[in-house]
Amino acid sequence: MKTLETTKAPGAIGPYSQGYEVGNFIFTSGQIPVNPEDGSVPEDISSQAEQSCKNVKAILESAGISLENVFKTTCFLADMADFAAFNEVYAKYFISNPARSCVAVKELPKGVLCEIEAIAVKNK
Repeated sequence: MKTLETTKAPGAIGPYSQGYEVGNFIFTSGQIPVNPEDGSVPEDISSQAEQSCKNVKAILESAGISLENVFKTTCFLADMADFAAFNEVYAKYFISNPARSCVAVKELPKGVLCEIEAIAVKNK
């Protein structure tokens, strides 16, 4: 088991890691739309979805794989009214259409609008 860590995604804001590599599997922690360079958070759902996707991508790249290796995501939205806009951005990144759950939650850390976690496999 190997802990994944990259400065190209935001550091953990609690007692957890950015992700783990276990055998051929990669598990990312949920990625909220925090810009790792300056800690800023975009305001609208499309920009937040974009940043969350970039953060997941960075963690996967630290393990030597890409978004194409993802076979399952779980997405959290603060408001299901954002579903269509979120999907529009998500589809640009997760072009292999992995299995997915997308749920609305009461709130997310730092008051963000979305969060994405992923499970990937090497040698897909």
